[in-house]
Amino acid sequence: MSGAGEYREMAASVPPALKAITLTHVRYHRGDRVGLFLAWVSLIPVFISLGGFISHFMFRRELQGICFALGLLVSQVLNELIKHSVAQSRPASCELLETCDSHGWPSSHAQYTFFFATYLSLFVLRRSPASRVMAAFSWPLAFLTMLSRVYLGYHTVPQVFAGAVVGLVFGAIWYWFANTILAQYFPMIEESAIGRWFYIKDTSHIQDVLKFEYDNARAARKKVATD
Repeated sequence: MSGAGEYREMAASVPPALKAITLTHVRYHRGDRVGLFLAWVSLIPVFISLGGFISHFMFRRELQGICFALGLLVSQVLNELIKHSVAQSRPASCELLETCDSHGWPSSHAQYTFFFATYLSLFVLRRSPASRVMAAFSWPLAFLTMLSRVYLGYHTVPQVFAGAVVGLVFGAIWYWFANTILAQYFPMIEESAIGRWFYIKDTSHIQDVLKFEYDNARAARKKVATD
């Protein structure tokens, strides 16, 4: 037997000692354009977390956005607790992807995107029509994420539907909690030393924040020009 053959045989008999961080490790069949598209769709939670909430905190410092992000974190903790309690395996097709060392029910991707769509939709009901139109796009993305996890072989249909239901229900519960319980402390947080140091604010009482900021920016520029 050749040296390469002996190595392959030995490697197959020894459990892997290394574990990959699979945050962006999504596989699809080579040449499958639908799979490629859905692989990118499957990364939506990563884009929302890294591109959305981090940049939102850096440039906006909104208490609603902080509560939104905190809710997503709590939702993911809840997802892990449910997964370990139910301990349902992922589909057999997932073995080929080499990323199936975790449980599959409910799908964390589906739960994340449906929490996001639910909270965002409830929040923008009090906002401008343009905001409601933007929030409507989160629902097709949530359903596409469900489809991607099944199509790519990471989950079964019941697993993604379970994630969607948990995300939708918990998203509505967290929205009520944030805007009924936590919102009572927003003024105190705004006036605290940390709130004033980091310019943390709450603009949820303003219907159209974009127009409000635009009008104030124009007024400030005109005032500077006339001084």
